[in-house]
Amino acid sequence: MKYNEVVSLKDALALGLSKTEWKKILKFLKRIPNYTELGIFSALWSEHCSYKSSKVYLKKFPTKSKRVVQGPGENAGIIKLDDDLCVVFKMESHNHPSFIEPFQGAATGVGGILRDIFTMGARPLCLMDSLFFGTLDDQNMVYLLNGVVEGISFYGNCIGVPTVGGQTGFYPAFKDNILVNVFCLGIAKKDEIFYGKAKGVGNPVFYVGSKTGRDGMHGATMASEAFNDDLKEKKPNVQIGDPFTEKLLLEALLEIMKKGAIEGIQDMGAAGLTSSSFEMAERGNSGLVLYLDKIPLREKDMDPYEIMLSESQERMLMVVKKGMEGEVLDVFKKWDLDAVKIGYVTDTKKIEGYFNGEKVIDLDVEPLVSKAPKYKRPYQKPSYIDELNIEEDLKIKIKNIENEIIDFLKNPNISSKKPIYRQYDHQVQTNTVIKPSFSSAVLRIKGKDYGIAITSDVNPFWCYLNPKEGSAFAVAEAVRNLACVGAEGVGVTDCLNFANPENPDVMWQFKESIEGICEALKFFKIPVVSGNVSFYNETKGKSIWPTPTIGMVGLIRNIKRIPDFKANKKSSIFLAGEGEIRLSSSLFSLHKGFLRGRIPKLNLKNEKKLINFLIKGIKEKRIYGAHDLSEGGLLVSLVELSILCESGMNINFSKEDEILFLFGEGGSKALVFGDDEKIESLSKELNVPLQKLGNFNEKEFSIKTKNFKFEIAFDNLKDLIEKGLKKYME
Repeated sequence: MKYNEVVSLKDALALGLSKTEWKKILKFLKRIPNYTELGIFSALWSEHCSYKSSKVYLKKFPTKSKRVVQGPGENAGIIKLDDDLCVVFKMESHNHPSFIEPFQGAATGVGGILRDIFTMGARPLCLMDSLFFGTLDDQNMVYLLNGVVEGISFYGNCIGVPTVGGQTGFYPAFKDNILVNVFCLGIAKKDEIFYGKAKGVGNPVFYVGSKTGRDGMHGATMASEAFNDDLKEKKPNVQIGDPFTEKLLLEALLEIMKKGAIEGIQDMGAAGLTSSSFEMAERGNSGLVLYLDKIPLREKDMDPYEIMLSESQERMLMVVKKGMEGEVLDVFKKWDLDAVKIGYVTDTKKIEGYFNGEKVIDLDVEPLVSKAPKYKRPYQKPSYIDELNIEEDLKIKIKNIENEIIDFLKNPNISSKKPIYRQYDHQVQTNTVIKPSFSSAVLRIKGKDYGIAITSDVNPFWCYLNPKEGSAFAVAEAVRNLACVGAEGVGVTDCLNFANPENPDVMWQFKESIEGICEALKFFKIPVVSGNVSFYNETKGKSIWPTPTIGMVGLIRNIKRIPDFKANKKSSIFLAGEGEIRLSSSLFSLHKGFLRGRIPKLNLKNEKKLINFLIKGIKEKRIYGAHDLSEGGLLVSLVELSILCESGMNINFSKEDEILFLFGEGGSKALVFGDDEKIESLSKELNVPLQKLGNFNEKEFSIKTKNFKFEIAFDNLKDLIEKGLKKYME
């Protein structure tokens, strides 16, 4: 259809709008839109851009604290570190594109989240990812895993930003929809932050960066619908990334920002020029006139519809202070990038677009942004919840404990993620203090005594069985992960991954998840400053498990006091904390084929006591190292701590239910090691229960109980853990 032709209801439905939304468009415009204008409505009213099914719930999040400089609503959130510096961070999803084309989907996910950070004046410091796939007995999953990891490593390594941590899981629920969530954090001076606002009537509007092509057309709309059998047809919806151009763009923007030439700036991300222009005008309470025939193109004969909706990468929309156009042009010429004046700011609160002298867009900003549809969709508790949440705990009889442990440790969810993170240059920029594979990544801030820690966490199985409690557990574990390196949580970004919101079962899962996250965050007094909602993660009616990924940033007040994880024979290993553990709903039960069970009860007061114990113990050098208990229970935590410390262990315990103690899962617990007297005195001071489990040795990992004994050479244990995933990624 031609870009300036008037449209009908049929055209609106074809672009993903509903009949009700079509009527709203006619009411707002008091006329019939042309095809370009309809395309703009379809993009900005899509779930991906408008959050129309989630906004009513997201308002419940705690978003303020003494450290919050910028909360939700901008390109990224900002937390103050001191009177001089801030951290700027956000997490985004690129699930749909990565399932269609894993390399480019993941790579452009990294590119997009990087731009969200440096568009605010922050130099990107690190990346982190949260990835979920189906089980690896499926060759397509092996292909997707390798493609996604290659895409992330390609973009991050080329642009010189380290990927320092993350989470990777393999569950049957993600066979038809993988999840690729990417986090980025940058550092900015408090008085050098830029916002996505179009301000100053008459100020020129510049297009900067790469040329516009037809790649990524309707990417936002595609991300707002479920998949069927048409994946190959959707490949043109996936953007193509160029990290080398992005590096030039980053440096050019940071240079021009130093000159004070920018009034407002925004990345052309989802919906491209459409979202950046309308959102900047809405935030600035202004309007824009755009001359679309001036846009630099890399393909011939592109029309206004294609220009407005292209999602070509490495592009920015910039409002420049009048009189400083020459400086902008000089800087971008130096970096060999396009910089073209394409319009100016007005006070009309409209976006007016011209193409070869013809006015092809004449739209008020409000109806497309702040007055976009908002739905409180119907919800109902799914029938499976009561069917699967059995109160009685699972009883598993084990004939040969050695075989069971070895088989369990081969599970890709437990296996070392080294085959993934070794592809990432996690040391570039020389700020990485603790490498990937620890509970949290730790980074120094050059010239400062403090440091920061980052972590991401969620247990999709628990969120499936109990969305509210499972989501609260994700927050609690993120706080615990940070505490294991001596950091206190100061801010959260999230990536809320769910299936079709038009399904009442899914909407109930989402509502419950928000309630659980809110409850935990309010208890810990940690604000949400940015985030993302990814709906429609389903194929042919098969939904993913609810996966509300929590990305948390922590502050380490003295970077010199982080644990060094150096073990010696004099160090004792303790289990600290108290909380319910269950075999039902554990990774071990899932490994054995049991897809049911009530999840453990969360006790936030116990979590807080343990977190204070960890932070104080690490600060005072009474705890030499810590590792929390999570998926896989005590066994997996012991194995992971052994490998982190590069040392074997002698573990002894006596329990009535040894299998539950070894494989059961719950919250509020962590392994710690150090001198007996120091740790025991800390335990008494803070009233945190402690159980001594054993000590380190050089060559052997052994667990002895009343009824069984498991022994393996440390080198063999390490080889076993590192082989699990390696065979799929060679």
